[in-house]
Amino acid sequence: MIECEDLSKKYNGSFWAVDGVSLRVQPGQILALLGQNGAGKTTTVRMLTALISPTRGWARVAGYDVVRQPQEVRANVGMLTEQHGLYMRMTGEEYLEFFGKVYGLDAETRRKRSQYLLEYFGLTDAARKRCGEYSKGMKQKLALARALIHDPSVLLLDEPTSAMDPESAQLVRNEIARLRSSKRTIIICTHNLAEAEALADEIAIIYRGRILLNGPLDELKRRVLGPVEYEAQFAEPFEVGELRLPEGVEVAFRSATSLRFRVEAPLAVNPQIVQELTSRRAPLVSFQEVSRKLEQVYLKTMAEAQGGAYAA
Repeated sequence: MIECEDLSKKYNGSFWAVDGVSLRVQPGQILALLGQNGAGKTTTVRMLTALISPTRGWARVAGYDVVRQPQEVRANVGMLTEQHGLYMRMTGEEYLEFFGKVYGLDAETRRKRSQYLLEYFGLTDAARKRCGEYSKGMKQKLALARALIHDPSVLLLDEPTSAMDPESAQLVRNEIARLRSSKRTIIICTHNLAEAEALADEIAIIYRGRILLNGPLDELKRRVLGPVEYEAQFAEPFEVGELRLPEGVEVAFRSATSLRFRVEAPLAVNPQIVQELTSRRAPLVSFQEVSRKLEQVYLKTMAEAQGGAYAA
């Protein structure tokens, strides 16, 4: 649904805001584009929406070339910017009607799409209130409705929950998750790593205009943080002694009441580890994967890019 190769943008003759970005996002997927302020996220999104032209490289969105077919690209893209851009004196109905006209929808289609989206986002009762009377969460949901008024196949969301209170942010995240479908692809630019981890199928980390890392989160965890670890917890202090461990397993940490294993192929060897522990009458309470977060992947990747040490 979205593909680009060597996508690059130069400003002022020498500054590369984006330098060689290559991405592939399949239908039904959510990609989280992560990076510092000024890393190139917004410039990348603007090129993918055909708002600015690349200096080098190419991109296709919903099958259309962003340079040769900009109108077709815009017709297939819904965009939510960090500043929602609501017209505060308009009602919710008027706002969606206005943007339906902008996208060239006929009167009947505008009416049906507006009714559907207002109901979908739980805004029907507020449809005839002015946007200025909406809460932050309601404003953001109306902005999402505007981005969807023409039923686009691609959604590009720039900081969709920025500066929102936790309750409003959760409402918007729930709506984004609901918008996932086999016919729609979503890119989210965000600084909220927990949000990205909860929503995204794929993660891309951009730094100084270049993609440092790209792929499914589980794959990135293995690449950046090493093999997955599992921890056995005991009900009481227990000396397990020397263990007969399968090939590809090593003890990463041990204490009187726990053992942590570094495992290459958990599906194959975890049953053998548990069997070895139970055969020694270990008072096993739990055996589970040690949680590893996107934050650890991001911070280690950025530390290495900046030439610094990563503190786990």
